[in-house]
Amino acid sequence: MRSVVEAHGHGSSGPTAEAAVIDLLLVVSELVTNAIRHGRGLAGFEVDPVPEGVRLSVHDYSETVPSAAYGPGTLPQAHEGSGYGWPLIIRLAREIRIEHRREGGKTVSVLVPMT
Repeated sequence: MRSVVEAHGHGSSGPTAEAAVIDLLLVVSELVTNAIRHGRGLAGFEVDPVPEGVRLSVHDYSETVPSAAYGPGTLPQAHEGSGYGWPLIIRLAREIRIEHRREGGKTVSVLVPMT
């Protein structure tokens, strides 16, 4: 993932750039984990560097939209079936979109800023 970021001009060095890459990796990990654990498997994954950052699209086989997907991003008080994944995604990503796929399942797309 770091090489994709650097190849598209988001590769300045320093603590801010390193923190942005770490945020990106966390969002990738959470989205892919959610697809595998809750979306009946990973159906595809796309990375699209844009001037504002990196747009991620993760496809899975479930049409169920997570109830926490558009929440406030607050961390749960106790683990009651949902964890820290969506609050983390909400805090680190922008432009969260969930769309049903014509062939079944859904796509979760987010923009992770690289600033």
